[in-house]
Amino acid sequence: LAPDMHLPAGCAAPYSGMAAPGAAAAGLVQYVVLRGDLARSWPLGAAVAQGCHAALAAAHQHREHPDTRAYLEMGGAMRTVVLEAPDEAALTALAETLKQNSIDHQVWTEQPENVATCLALRPYPKDQVHQHLKKFKLLK
Repeated sequence: LAPDMHLPAGCAAPYSGMAAPGAAAAGLVQYVVLRGDLARSWPLGAAVAQGCHAALAAAHQHREHPDTRAYLEMGGAMRTVVLEAPDEAALTALAETLKQNSIDHQVWTEQPENVATCLALRPYPKDQVHQHLKKFKLLK
């Protein structure tokens, strides 16, 4: 919770009962890359939903990977970075680069429109994947 937020009496903070993440989990991050053209033209909730779908799909697809398991066990300490691809071509090019470099990821394609909207990597140590994502800016 943010410092200025308060829970009703008797309520515990989310994940308050979870153990602190281990040293190996501390550097894990899940990158989500959303199309900026859609983020600015779609309703905010619809754009956020695309990122949620992609992140959950990537975590589910790779749920048995030790990094994904460690990341999910971090609870409220999970770190997610949301980046922006300018358009579908840039998102598709990134997906191809990730595939060529054996980086586990999931592209979310909205149906029935069949439009690629977002992609998410499974959780990774930042230093293993950052070089493939450094040209993308934080989503604003």
